[in-house]
Amino acid sequence: MEQADLVILGAGAAGLFCAGSALAAGRRVVVLDHAPKPAEKIRISGGGRCNFTNMATGPDRFLSGNPRFAASALSRYAPQDFVDLVDRAGIAWHEKTQGQLFCDGKATQITDLLLGRMRGAELRLETAIASVERTADGFHIRTGQGAIRTPRLVVATGGKSIPKIGATGLAYDLARQFGLRLVEPRPALVPLTFAEQDLALCRPLSGVAVDARIGHRGGLFRDALLFTHRGLSGPVILQISSFWQPGEVLTIDLAPDLDIAARLKDQRARSGRAQVATVLAQMLPERLAQAIAAEAGLGQARLADQPNARLEALGARINRWQLRPVGTEGYRTAEVTLGGVDTRDLDARTMQARKVPGLSFIGECVDVTGWLGGYNFQWAWASADAAGRAA
Repeated sequence: MEQADLVILGAGAAGLFCAGSALAAGRRVVVLDHAPKPAEKIRISGGGRCNFTNMATGPDRFLSGNPRFAASALSRYAPQDFVDLVDRAGIAWHEKTQGQLFCDGKATQITDLLLGRMRGAELRLETAIASVERTADGFHIRTGQGAIRTPRLVVATGGKSIPKIGATGLAYDLARQFGLRLVEPRPALVPLTFAEQDLALCRPLSGVAVDARIGHRGGLFRDALLFTHRGLSGPVILQISSFWQPGEVLTIDLAPDLDIAARLKDQRARSGRAQVATVLAQMLPERLAQAIAAEAGLGQARLADQPNARLEALGARINRWQLRPVGTEGYRTAEVTLGGVDTRDLDARTMQARKVPGLSFIGECVDVTGWLGGYNFQWAWASADAAGRAA
């Protein structure tokens, strides 16, 4: 039977990086993946330019049952370490906003970097995993192309997000098989969906974006909010989706720098003959201003005719808009999966299962989920490096 020193399941960001970190003289490292191409999530990330890290990375930018679990790997492989790799590869990059780093060119440059870094390892694509069994001397992996035995196995098959590029729940199946606990996975960094009464506002505004602030369950974000025909999206919605739980109400500030009620009262004293919608359009995108005014029954109304109570209600509708999502768009559009292999069952320094020697889990399949903006790639690099060096 074929023998390898290390087998890595998954040729995504974490799997490829782990292979590069694990290479040493004389070692045989094999990476297996059922997909026809490696690292498809890298290819489509960041609008095709790959938001490959975030310079503000720290444990506080991740959600996990154990908020400190990620600290060890992240401290030993920092964003600058990956930037140094990118620079040595001659890949041009830029900082877009809030510490987010993107390639100037195509995201596939990062894939090429990873493939070059793991040169010497074997990459086998279109190789389905039929079974994984634990044996006296390690693990016995059956594939569509034969069986392979190894003393060390790293699971880097990711979560369930974006199934159209090959995402599966294999990592969770293997975790259960070997007795590891799971934090129930669910879609994260995903657009939210709404009931018909809320869609009545959202659909006509599809394509309108506004700067917004949302705080919920300890998460507080300010970024672009995008109206869509399905509900709400944009960075601020994707961020808060990781904190929101079904049935909960969100409070959204559509004008974070303005006290809308106070501004309306001030404008009433200055130019009371102006229409409410016209004045609102000085503070919000015009289509949004008109829609909110119409929703309040003030589409053609003058400011001068509005009592304080009505202006205060209108201000609250904008600065403290409350609505209850009915769900999310699911794994189909989710950027990552929240939850996964319980960190209580993993060693933070090596990513190995505490009760299963030689078995490690890395990347998205672990219960460590970053904010939007390159954090999840940095977790992939850091957790993969920890596992690769320990393997």
